[in-house]
Parts: sequence; C-alpha cells; structure tokens
Amino acid sequence: MPIEPQRATQFSAESPESAPPPRRPWYRKLLGLIFVLICFEVGVFLLVFPWMQFWDTNSLAARWPWLAAFWSNPFFRGALSGLGLANIYISFLEVLRLVRVSAQQQTK
Repeated sequence: MPIEPQRATQFSAESPESAPPPRRPWYRKLLGLIFVLICFEVGVFLLVFPWMQFWDTNSLAARWPWLAAFWSNPFFRGALSGLGLANIYISFLEVLRLVRVSAQQQTK
C-alpha cells in the first residue's frame, strides 16, 4: 500500500488570484515622484554641464594641473554625459512604473 502525502481538504474562500493587491500608501507614491525628479535633474545636469564653458573653470583643475588634462578630456565629458542619459532613462522608467501601478490599483 503506497503512502500518499496528506492533502488539505479545506480551501479558503478567496484564492490568491482574486485577492486585491495591497494599496500603496500615499507617501510611497510621493517618494517615487521625488526620486523621479532628482534622477531627472541630475541626469540633465550631467548631460549638459560638462560641455559648458564653466566646466573648465573649477578649483580642482586650478589646484592640480595634471587633473586639468583629464578634466577637459572629451572622453571624460562624454562619459559623464552618458551617465546623465542613464539617469534620465531611469527616471522615465520610474514614471512608467508609477503610472502602471496607479492604473492597476484604480481598476481593482
């Protein structure tokens, strides 16, 4: 006689699929929005500022001349601009996530 594992004979009235997702508190949405704004602002700053004339006039380049060559290198400026683009991309993804979660909560 084979031994079979015991099976639960009682089922709950609500299955996990029909249970509504937990609502996000208002402060989580606010923190998400603040994160989006900060990410976007840092991204725009890193995208634009390395190519402005103010970039070369800083205390680091004046104090250490060997750093000035690295600081004014177009590849370094391009890398910072790439980080700026990544920040802007992350902020747009976060906006899409916030909108999607908000829309899911409103439909249920």
